[in-house]
Amino acid sequence: MKKTHSFHIPVMGIGFTIDSPLKVAQYGIDSVISLVDDILLEKLRKMYSDKFEIPYAEITDKVDDFRAKRITSYLNLMNDLVDKKFEALKSIALEKGDDFKAYLNMLPTGSLIKSEFKNLLDKGSNVSEIKQWISHNLKKGSIDVNIMTKVDKDNYIKDEKLPIEYNDAHAALRGFVNSNLKASVVLSAGMNPRLFAYMNQFDSFYPNANGAFEKKIILKVSDYRSALIQGKFLAKKGLWVSEYRIESGLNCGGHAFATDGYLLGPVLQEFKEKREELRTSIEEVMKKELTNQGRIVPEHALRIEITAQGGVGTHEEHEFLIDKYQLDSVGWGSPFLLVPEATTVDNKTLDKLVEAKEEDLYLSDISPLGVPFNNLKDNTKDFEKEVLINKGRPGSACPKKFVALNKEFKEKGICTASREYQYLKIKELDQEGLSSKEYEAKFNKIVEKSCTCVGLGTSALLAYNIETRVEGEGVSICPGPNMAYYSKVMSLKNMTDHIYGRANMITRTDRPNLFIKELYIYIDYLKNKLEDAKVVMNKKEEKYLVTFTKNLNEGVLYYKSLFSELKNKFQDIKTDVLNDLNESEKALQLIAIEIEKLSIQNKVKPVLT
Repeated sequence: MKKTHSFHIPVMGIGFTIDSPLKVAQYGIDSVISLVDDILLEKLRKMYSDKFEIPYAEITDKVDDFRAKRITSYLNLMNDLVDKKFEALKSIALEKGDDFKAYLNMLPTGSLIKSEFKNLLDKGSNVSEIKQWISHNLKKGSIDVNIMTKVDKDNYIKDEKLPIEYNDAHAALRGFVNSNLKASVVLSAGMNPRLFAYMNQFDSFYPNANGAFEKKIILKVSDYRSALIQGKFLAKKGLWVSEYRIESGLNCGGHAFATDGYLLGPVLQEFKEKREELRTSIEEVMKKELTNQGRIVPEHALRIEITAQGGVGTHEEHEFLIDKYQLDSVGWGSPFLLVPEATTVDNKTLDKLVEAKEEDLYLSDISPLGVPFNNLKDNTKDFEKEVLINKGRPGSACPKKFVALNKEFKEKGICTASREYQYLKIKELDQEGLSSKEYEAKFNKIVEKSCTCVGLGTSALLAYNIETRVEGEGVSICPGPNMAYYSKVMSLKNMTDHIYGRANMITRTDRPNLFIKELYIYIDYLKNKLEDAKVVMNKKEEKYLVTFTKNLNEGVLYYKSLFSELKNKFQDIKTDVLNDLNESEKALQLIAIEIEKLSIQNKVKPVLT
């Protein structure tokens, strides 16, 4: 069955989309829940159980496999509540109730569902015919989940290390598998071979004879090569990736996994050109493995979907991506943070997002994962961090330990944002005999890490007035650069109308095209990498910078050709875009000269590309 909507809401932070399905799934909109924080999920399960008068039995951390069981219970509750809302919406369709009207009004312009329903009423169809049509055509949105593959901490009971299946990501996967959802798990943050191998233990990831799956796999990737490598790795376990979700390396929210200068447009072009090659080459590997395992081999060709997200902000961009690159859906993330009917953000943070401009949104090094992280200036979690630094006690108390992955000092692992880790690192630093300038630089590197695994979930607790005694009230938030161009709180209908071109929620007139914005961000990122290399540049760093610059140049040439040939799209900004591309080309030429100068200074032989 065709998707109801041509957009989806990606996972955002830990708590911002934690109950989005309960808000939007009855309208046919897909959304994604983060499975990082089982403590937060359990608190919300209690809240919703109380609200809907459902019996609740707490799953404490004394229960065996409590993390997986908490996740299963929360997902089952979400699914049951969404089903009730969806069935209620369908039952009032004949009376044209408000929820059913909202369902119809939010559909894409030109949706067949809307016109077919009107035709049924116009021709005087009987009640049973209409009910049958509703049952067949109205579809709820998917309740998908996200697992960050690298957030897979070992777990212990006292000093005894538990088997690997009790690791955080493994337990989260098991929690999803054991739920009654018929949905997808989004695997993000790269390959985790142990987790991928663990997946083949679960029958629900395998197809039936018709090629249908009870549980599907979505792989979040930033380029074609990583899609092919990870897709084949899973296929060798007999597992099929049903969707490749392409995300801009830098023009996105949350953690930013920069490519080596591969820009979104050329990446999407490669997927478009090699889509069938990707599908058939991986299907061949997968079906061979299914035969080896003695499993059912589907009779027909398996489908893949290609979707994209990162920085999309207008109806024209949305339609262009779908039409030009034959995408199955486009992800809209950051703007939905300003839609309380879709996401969960506390009022103080919401006000900060409304006021945010370009200079308030920046790529930071605050994440304990050591990956660049999109951050909002003056967020309350960073303020909390600064207070502790000024008191001479830097670092978090680390109440949840989800990213306690550093094993520099302890086999059990410590989080680099924790007080324990920062105390030990500063103690080491004190012994190094550095100049005050060098000491300050290294000290700041240590203490800039922020307790994001708590901060990214706290907003949901504050929004619902749930106690935060353990977590504190500091909120981390991770919008993408696109947030700068949205300046008001919106309704769900406002946002869907904006996506489908029935309204415009952007009041500013200076928003750059999504491809140009991403290019600017990548050039700035490259400049920062070049500055870092000025201290000392080895052959490896030089090769990286040269390759990065080359790939960006190829991206600029691709865009120049693309925009020069466009006839019907982006006509009002075409001249500006081509001028921006010329300026970017000049900037990259200057960077290439700088790299060459550095190479000579450091007596590094030029790397041939």
